[in-house]
Amino acid sequence: MAAAQVISNSGHDDMIHDAVLDYYGRRLATCSSDRTIKIFEVEGDSQRLLETLKGHEGAVWCVSWAHPKYGNILASAGYDGKVLIWREQNGWQKIFDFALHKASVNIVSWAPHEAGCLLACASSDGNVSVLEFRDSNYDHTIFPAHGLGVNSVSWAPAPAPGSIVSGGAPPPPAAGASPRRFVTGGCDNLVKIWAFDPASQSYKLEGEPLTGHTDWVRDVSWSPTVLQKSYIASASQDKTVRIWTSDSSSQGQWNCKVLNFDTSVWRVSWSLSGNVLAVSGEDNKVTLWKENLRGEWQCVKTLEE
Repeated sequence: MAAAQVISNSGHDDMIHDAVLDYYGRRLATCSSDRTIKIFEVEGDSQRLLETLKGHEGAVWCVSWAHPKYGNILASAGYDGKVLIWREQNGWQKIFDFALHKASVNIVSWAPHEAGCLLACASSDGNVSVLEFRDSNYDHTIFPAHGLGVNSVSWAPAPAPGSIVSGGAPPPPAAGASPRRFVTGGCDNLVKIWAFDPASQSYKLEGEPLTGHTDWVRDVSWSPTVLQKSYIASASQDKTVRIWTSDSSSQGQWNCKVLNFDTSVWRVSWSLSGNVLAVSGEDNKVTLWKENLRGEWQCVKTLEE
């Protein structure tokens, strides 16, 4: 959940790249080009700095909170190619330091908690790594995803689409369907879906890559909705957002609607209910989009900074 609160005196000495509230909305983590992460306690309109975390050797691009069932855990990723895991236990401690990547790690994303304590990491070296934490041990897998660099990664929701609508009994899983699925976007202009294959204990490409973007895919976001369709949004430097949909009748095929913008699009983010898409780009505007009953996407609000 991104933070909408304005922090007037963040204490960072350089540009802030990410600001994320924890599950309960009580803690805010920010990260910056000044190589630090700051943890704030949030109460109403005020915030109090609790801790400044140091460990990265370059700009920190991304912070992400784990689900609280795993404790107060924060992951961070940066230009130094490192992914650091922090835990609050008598103050904040760095508990893991992963140097699996040879270039900037651009984003980290925790899986739905039902799938386990899993963290996917997207790097400019072209690889995606998935870290799995069990008790105090960890395991990892790393694989090539986009040859020119991976800009983003987003997990599929845990329940199968349609499981809530059909009275709680989930439909039989599609061939090869896995609760561990995620989507990636890369500098090769492609969107790819990956699924965990238990037999080989590895992630494999599911179907053909989703094509159509003509420039870097900057961000991808899988809607958390568990209605009858799956939705993925992809944002590109080609000044478009593509909304990909798939349902049980489409047998793994993804249909696409294109939204056009005046400038490059950098980020896409779904509401928690999964039916409103926020889009932000180079012009510092945020637009909110909803699907109407005819299946067309309409801009319902524009926020200008």
